Amino acid sequence: MNLTLHVWRQASPDAKGRFVKYEAKEISEHASFLEMLDVVNEQLTVDGEEPIAFESDCREGICGTCGIMISGVPHGPDEGIATCQLHMRLFKDGDEIWVEPWRATPFPVLKDLIVDRSPLDRIVQAGGFISVNTGSPQDANEIPIPKDLAELSMDAAACIGCGACVAACPNASAMLFTSAKVEHLNLLPQGDPEKYRRVMQMVEQMDREGFGNCTNHGACQTACPKEISIDFIARLNRDLLKASF
Repeated sequence: MNLTLHVWRQASPDAKGRFVKYEAKEISEHASFLEMLDVVNEQLTVDGEEPIAFESDCREGICGTCGIMISGVPHGPDEGIATCQLHMRLFKDGDEIWVEPWRATPFPVLKDLIVDRSPLDRIVQAGGFISVNTGSPQDANEIPIPKDLAELSMDAAACIGCGACVAACPNASAMLFTSAKVEHLNLLPQGDPEKYRRVMQMVEQMDREGFGNCTNHGACQTACPKEISIDFIARLNRDLLKASF
């Protein structure tokens, strides 16, 4: 298939960006979206032009680095996947596709489609861990955990920190990310001793980073490649209220 791409090009954080038109020719419908960008970059290199800068690592929907806006939708038109899992069979020959980076003040553009997502790392550093004494590890079944809580914790732990929830939210809120990183620990006995301190530290760091407030649009849940529920935001709000007292 042949496609027309409108790609955001920005040389540096301080440079002025703009959309540049490219032709993606003879793209296989079996290729992934990132493989399509690779093909375009190969041609740009041959033509002596600078290739499009974008992030990727695992290309298996695990690392979360590949996130970009595709025609206004985080990760593209399919649901429950990251950009690297999006295949070109979802597009038609002759389509025009607009490709741009996440749009949020806490995510400044570094170059082209690459943004600085380190604010999410700092939220985790503020409290997304469990403090334990060193020594012999416990047996896996030594601490009994109800199956429903274990599964709920694993649902939250599925977050890959891609930032799609922030990009999709009209307020650029990081509440879905933060709630997932908080609640996957707070739901378990191992995380209970530091529960309220963890909530306060991580929410305070989120606010310092400049993310917006959650107003329950639900766009974050729709954009999340791991389909994490906004129920975790409700849990975080409840824990935050208790921690405030």
